[in-house]
Parts: sequence; structure tokens; C-alpha cells
Amino acid sequence: MSGIHDTAEEWDVRDGHTPFRGKVTGVRSEQVRMPDGVWAQRDYQLHPGSVAVLALDEQDRVLTLRQYRHPVRHRLWELPAGLLDVPGENPLHAAQRELFEEAHGKAGQWRVLVDFFTSPGGSDEAVRLFLATELSEAEEERYAAHGEELEIEAAWVPRAELVRLILAGELHNPTLVTGVLALTAALPGGLDALRPADAEWPARPY
Repeated sequence: MSGIHDTAEEWDVRDGHTPFRGKVTGVRSEQVRMPDGVWAQRDYQLHPGSVAVLALDEQDRVLTLRQYRHPVRHRLWELPAGLLDVPGENPLHAAQRELFEEAHGKAGQWRVLVDFFTSPGGSDEAVRLFLATELSEAEEERYAAHGEELEIEAAWVPRAELVRLILAGELHNPTLVTGVLALTAALPGGLDALRPADAEWPARPY
């Protein structure tokens, strides 16, 4: 089934405009021509893209962070992650920054674990999820948390326990779910089979 892969495509668009633009994201409204020739309105979130880090230690534990997410009114267990809000920034550099800021950590080995769109029916957000191994504490001065970051909790959780909690419906963050299950699928073939950290990323060229 080697022919199964996603392909870039763009249908005809008219009357495109951005009725709202916030600090980070916006809303785009467009008329898109359907295959039968009918024009249909599509409204979706404009998003700069994100990176995330699955940090795996030598005990097969994953670094998780718990924080409040207002749109869903939940405290969610997540992976270190952040926006690609610096134009042209290398996603690997952004991921390294997130691991430092959120966990005061660094990694000797970086690989691309998986790329995905978070909600392609309503947002153009693309995420690159890195696997970070050979972990150690950073030497630099610790990042000064502020705002909602002040309440973030950190925990190292065995990967097998995360799989159990995901399948039990106890964990809901899409990046955590995707990352843990992707890693579990990748382990039997060996981590060296994963893509290098500088692999091409067509969804967010850099």
C-alpha cells in the first residue's frame, strides 16, 4: 500500500477575507468551489503552527506537564509544546527552546516522531512532534515562568502507563495521545528508523 499518502491540493477560492485576527491566531472565511460547481463557505482558524517534544528517559518514562486549558475547561496532561510564532524559525530550535523553558532540560538526540494537522476540518494548524532522548539538565539559568505557566505541574510517567490511561479515556490532549501511541508503534522497529530532526516539513517550510 505504498500509494497511501497525503497530497497537497488547493481548490478554487473566492471572496477570501479575515474577519478576525487575534494576538496569535485568526479566522479566515472563504468561498470554496465544490466538485459539483457549487460554492460553499468555509471558516477556519489561521494558526502559525506548533512544535512539541516527547522527552523519553532511560527508564522509559515520558515527561508530561499538567496545565489549565480554558477553551475546554480542563487541566490536561500534555507534552512540552509551543507556537512557531517567530517567522522562519527552525522547528528544531523551537522544540529545544520549549524543552529548556518548560523542563529546564536538553537532549543529546533529536528525531522527528510524527507530523500532523490537529483539526484539519476547522484549522490549518500543523504540528511537528520531536522525540528527545539522552536527556540531561540544562546548565543555563532557569527560565522564569509567568502567567499561566506558574501553575504547570510536571511528572515523569512510564510510557506503558500513559498508553493504559489513553485507552481508558483518561487523557485527552491530542499531541500527548498521538506522540505516546506513535512512539509505542515505532519502538519495535528501532528509533533509528525515525526521520532525522532536520527532515523536510512541507506543511511549514523553514
